[in-house]
Amino acid sequence: MQAISPFLWFDDQAEQAAEFYVSIFDNSRILNVSRYPEGSPYPAGTAMGVSFVLDGLEFQALNAGPQFHFSEAISFFVSAETQEKINHLWESLLEGGGTESQCGWLKDRFGLSWQIVPPALGELLGDADPEKSRRTMEAMMTMQKIVIADLQRAHDGE
Repeated sequence: MQAISPFLWFDDQAEQAAEFYVSIFDNSRILNVSRYPEGSPYPAGTAMGVSFVLDGLEFQALNAGPQFHFSEAISFFVSAETQEKINHLWESLLEGGGTESQCGWLKDRFGLSWQIVPPALGELLGDADPEKSRRTMEAMMTMQKIVIADLQRAHDGE
């Protein structure tokens, strides 16, 4: 087990969320599901905790009631090299009721925020020519899902 893991609090959807996430990301799997026993706040056999791995990063999830909710203050940044990978992740994470936001951000159906970003964005924004960087930033600000070709065209002044 890694020393530090993201810990996700769910009302009652931890197992469904873990199954959803591992179906999207490569190198992912559910490690363990612990279940509530008789006499607990949830029906016996309901998932209490779920340990899972997404692309090599271990997560912990807990079903513990509606007291706490996810917010945009925390999100998961996912580097996606190609437009094909961006499109796959974007559409998959939105499946079942997610919502798009701006600049590569979205919320999945469980309310968790994700950023799907190509490394090319950082390269184009970091250009030594401030005009190219500005054009890239302006293009990005008009996007929901990041489109690499549109960023490149803006960067190049096309």
